[in-house]
Amino acid sequence: MPNNLTRDEARERARLLNVASYDVELDLTTGHETFVSTTTVTFTATEPGASTFIELAGPKVREVALNGVALDPAEVFDGERITLPSLAESNRLTVVADCAYSRTGEGLHRFVDPVDDGVYLYTQFETYDAHRMYACFDQPDLKATFTLSVTAPADWKIISNGAVAAVAEAAIGVRVTRFLPTPVMSTYITALVAGPYHEVRDHHDGIDLGLYCRASLAEFLDPDELFEITKQGFDFYHRVFDYRYPFGKYDQLFVPEFNAGAMENAGCVTFLEDYVFRAKVTEARRERRAETILHEMAHMWFGDLVTMRWWDDLWLNESFATYMSVLAQVASTRFTNGWTTFANAEKAWAYRQDQLSSTHPIVADAVDMDAVRTNFDGITYAKGASVLKQLVSWVGQEEFLAGLRSYFRAYEYGNTTLRDLLDELENASGRDLSVWSADWLETTGVNTLRPRFETDSSGQFTSFDVVQEPAAHPATASKTLRPHRVAIGLYDRDASGDLVRRERVELDVIGEVTEVTKLVGARRPELLLLNDDDLTFAKIRLDDTSLATLVADIGKVRASLPRTLCWSAAWDMTRDAELAARDYVRLVLSGADAEDDIGVVQTLLARAVLTLDSYGDPANRSAALRALGERAEQLMRAAAPGSDLQLVFTTTFAQAEDPDQVEKIRAIFEGRDVIEGLALDTELRWTLLTQLVARGVLGDAEIDAELARDATATGEKRAATARSARPTAQAKAEAWAAVMESDKLSNHLASATMSGFWISSQQELTRPYVDRYFAEIAEIWKTRSFDTAGTITQMLFPSGVIEQSTLDKVDSYLATQDPTPPLRRALTEGRDGLVRALAARARDTAAAAS
Repeated sequence: MPNNLTRDEARERARLLNVASYDVELDLTTGHETFVSTTTVTFTATEPGASTFIELAGPKVREVALNGVALDPAEVFDGERITLPSLAESNRLTVVADCAYSRTGEGLHRFVDPVDDGVYLYTQFETYDAHRMYACFDQPDLKATFTLSVTAPADWKIISNGAVAAVAEAAIGVRVTRFLPTPVMSTYITALVAGPYHEVRDHHDGIDLGLYCRASLAEFLDPDELFEITKQGFDFYHRVFDYRYPFGKYDQLFVPEFNAGAMENAGCVTFLEDYVFRAKVTEARRERRAETILHEMAHMWFGDLVTMRWWDDLWLNESFATYMSVLAQVASTRFTNGWTTFANAEKAWAYRQDQLSSTHPIVADAVDMDAVRTNFDGITYAKGASVLKQLVSWVGQEEFLAGLRSYFRAYEYGNTTLRDLLDELENASGRDLSVWSADWLETTGVNTLRPRFETDSSGQFTSFDVVQEPAAHPATASKTLRPHRVAIGLYDRDASGDLVRRERVELDVIGEVTEVTKLVGARRPELLLLNDDDLTFAKIRLDDTSLATLVADIGKVRASLPRTLCWSAAWDMTRDAELAARDYVRLVLSGADAEDDIGVVQTLLARAVLTLDSYGDPANRSAALRALGERAEQLMRAAAPGSDLQLVFTTTFAQAEDPDQVEKIRAIFEGRDVIEGLALDTELRWTLLTQLVARGVLGDAEIDAELARDATATGEKRAATARSARPTAQAKAEAWAAVMESDKLSNHLASATMSGFWISSQQELTRPYVDRYFAEIAEIWKTRSFDTAGTITQMLFPSGVIEQSTLDKVDSYLATQDPTPPLRRALTEGRDGLVRALAARARDTAAAAS
């Protein structure tokens, strides 16, 4: 397990120290396993004579000198921390160490490109990994300036937070790059990227812009669109924040085997290189990439310029960036349906996470770094952003932005707490946010809003209430009833038959029952939509008439956002076993072709497949999957040639299992069935091949041939998934051993292998691994890094075997094995999924019998 800094230790160290500067020298020419790191730190102590510690993770510390006095590394270094005794008022510390390159996406990650053997390095330090590269006081509120010097091969590009100050030749083929000192910043947003990266540069509004990717991906980089989004983002943030970008140049780097979507290193933002599209992608994928670009840019102000004091407020850091990125998309880019995507993606993630027994308040009690790592989740990102959107509705958008502007100026280059932000928002809006904060940030669970009404003989409302229910999950249920700002939409058909909103009422919903007097006397609509415009964070329920309207004509709801809210309500009802799985799939089959938001179409089809695999009666799965395949094939062949819809329907059709449908998929893959406009490019070929391998009609020879066609790092990942998906006992044994019995695979190859393991049609092959999972998972947490252990625990959890016996084994393990807190959390989340799936299956089975 990694070093586990506690909040109390961090507070005491922040009280004791004031850090001025770091001077870090790295030598990257010393081998493939380790590099030399030399760090000089200057800092003061408020209590001369006191002791403290500095973090460092590395196989060897060569030298430690404090104020000119050499300390014996054998005495002061324990493998994670260096003890610093007898501090002076002013201190100078030098540490020389051998640090290790990573293959897990943490610290300084090293990757060798199989295309050209190019070596690529990049850092990933959030939340607590800067000390894997250099000795540092690794906590967000001990800010300092950083000066970096790097010795590396002369043909490498060296990129960091700041501009280059000087480059000098050190030896034949080796040069030293020294950077200008940075502004004051936290350790976790310092960065280094190095290697033979391809580079494209531009300039906008006084800011020097750079884009980087591996040389073998250069042909796929689309700088025009990336720079366009970047420039639109800077223009938007400069306008609404009224504060210039504070970190000079702005580089964006697409790096291999990245664990997250992106990281907001100041002036040196790293991205998952899957955002360099090697093949045709839908507009939804481009929209998500734009959101990520704008998310990381928002962090330059909120997170980098002004930083949380401790990780209790991590949610605010991430939620703010998510909210602002969507606001920027809608206001400044071509992706004007951003709030539809937010409802479809972020809020769905938040609802799912907040209904798990592991949910926690948005303001988490981050007592140590293990708790911080464990809570880097959908509450931190998605629920926080959803609640922040609700807060904006509560205080007003202009007032919210005014509060931000004063916040940035008051706390620039400093550290804050949530209270500091709320003070600025209260000053700007005149609203007291103490009750709001307590109700929304310090509680758990999702409220449900239901309409309750009566009508007279003419169909007019004689009474109308919104009934609020507390969270339903027994492990998370509180009696909290929150204040909601909601809009209620009344939709009827117009002359063309479309369902359009005829009336909208906006109000505060407070307590268990809120009377809506404005609707008394109004005619009952064909569709009644609570939380229209998606102002609050709550599940909504549909009355019988509205649900019948949607089943018949959901495609007639012409506006994107309300239609998505209707889809989401039906999905919630399915997951909660209030709507039979077969009815949800029927709804998707009847309405997906009328959906014009490609991101929503992708989500609907993915949910339909998930419903059949997890929530539907297993006895009905084959017939329902065949029906889904037939509909997907019809829509694929009818779609406009070359369209996003054509691609999405093809990938859905590819999941068919009936032999005649599988043969059609094979004909497309082999080029015997040419569909006009369908580009059989690298990514689509791997998608089709993997499904055909899983069905047993293609195998090793075809995988090898496809990898020969795509001899790249991405090709290796796709091949690993395909091999794991083979329907043989040997394939499952090889995949299991590669992940569970060895740590030789990189983080991305391990994930790719696991993604092909649990396949619904292969339960007889995978059932033996349910017992093996529980026998072996504890050892993984003892021998792997936190991120790697967490990924394995989640991806290999036996969610593919939805049976009471699997649930019993989870319960037995939790009751008898005393798992560590992060392992316990992951197992309880998996357990929640099994309980939900079993209940939904029972509901669907009952629907068949009724």
